[in-house]
Amino acid sequence: MIRRVFAALLLTAAAPIAAQTIAITGGTVALGDGSEPIPNGMVVIQDGKVIAAGNVRMKLPADTQVIDATGKWVTPGIVAGFSRLGLADVDLSAEGADDTTANGPFNASVDASTEINPLDTTIAVNRADGVTRALVAPQAGKSIFGGQGAVIDTGADMNAVTAARKFQFVELGQSGAEKAGGSRGSAQVFFRNALREASELRRFAAPISSARAEAPTGLEQPIVHNPNESREYGPDARRSQDVLLTRFDAAALVPVLQGRQYLLVHAERASDILQVLALKRQFPALKLVIVGGTEGWTVAAQIARAGVPVIASAVNDLPATFEQIAATQSNVGRMRAAGVQVSIGMIDDNDTRSLFMERQYAGNLVGLQRIPGATGVSWGEALAMITSKPAEAIGMGSEIGSLAPGRRADVVIWSGDPLEGSSAAEQVFIDGVKQPLETHQSRLMERYRDLQRRDLPEAYRH
Repeated sequence: MIRRVFAALLLTAAAPIAAQTIAITGGTVALGDGSEPIPNGMVVIQDGKVIAAGNVRMKLPADTQVIDATGKWVTPGIVAGFSRLGLADVDLSAEGADDTTANGPFNASVDASTEINPLDTTIAVNRADGVTRALVAPQAGKSIFGGQGAVIDTGADMNAVTAARKFQFVELGQSGAEKAGGSRGSAQVFFRNALREASELRRFAAPISSARAEAPTGLEQPIVHNPNESREYGPDARRSQDVLLTRFDAAALVPVLQGRQYLLVHAERASDILQVLALKRQFPALKLVIVGGTEGWTVAAQIARAGVPVIASAVNDLPATFEQIAATQSNVGRMRAAGVQVSIGMIDDNDTRSLFMERQYAGNLVGLQRIPGATGVSWGEALAMITSKPAEAIGMGSEIGSLAPGRRADVVIWSGDPLEGSSAAEQVFIDGVKQPLETHQSRLMERYRDLQRRDLPEAYRH
């Protein structure tokens, strides 16, 4: 009952005000595009979009809401580069988690956007610390394929999904080897066979009429349609008898094969990363993104030449596994220096709940510049790695992740430098709507912070 009441309050608090203009003035403004902060800047929001930001002086409508941010910092909201936010709330029971399909018949066709719970407490906690969007991927269960990932916002409403089925997630490193029979070779063969089955569906697909030329809506309609082709991949498409995937899973891989859906590949070891890059030579249409990339610095030149983005684990500096022997905290800086498009993600790093740690990780990368022999990044580059760069990696840089005109107005006002751990998010806007920052934890703090001794349970009175 309490949770339902609180949810209703959140929905009310997040209700948008039509055609509202908001001007945030006087603060240190960082655009999130890699540039350095701008003192005494301004951000102007109208109809849920950024219309101006930076060193701006413009005439504002008479009814503009002006927020004085003097002494504070203003940035785009954090975009969590890789997460499982909204798929699991607590670890006490498997009933509270939807991040892994361990026993079901479907893998590649699993759609994370159908599993997101906007009322997960993890979403509220991350919103309160400035995370406004997240790339959410299902975790691979018994197959190397985790399923189709989504981009979500952390707004206090029930409309969390920004982009459904935006990418496919696959394990092709050590974890993929374990799932495919025990070797990396078997994982590579399984993956290539999966693309063969998807290609087979495409090749034998029957022409369709314009009346049925609609995009798929989910598993209830097993059709994959390419708007550039008058073909469908559904129950009538012929397949050979030599198949390992369900029809749903094979159909879900058709847009990957065609380059209409991004492919996020988890690979940590340098040799695994090179195998991923080889996939692009064999299947030129693939839109690859490497996730993890702990040893990426050792093959940074090859990654840069291939033009493949990396959503990296920023602070891996110990050989935690045999596929991370060459781990160094300079990994991100060295890849960036080699020309790789790098952003920060949280794969296998409490990726269901602690996405707010990304700003500390970004700050660590800035601090590395002051350590002899280490390679860090500039402040502007570090902020971009947790804002615009993850969005650009999956083709959404023109919509989210920065304060460029026309972007969704995801804006955070901070008490100080957001890459300093002591700073806090004081106001958060998503699509121009001010969000509540109250969480379960903050309510507990308020409840018990000032209790008189007589109000304490008897065990605490002595």
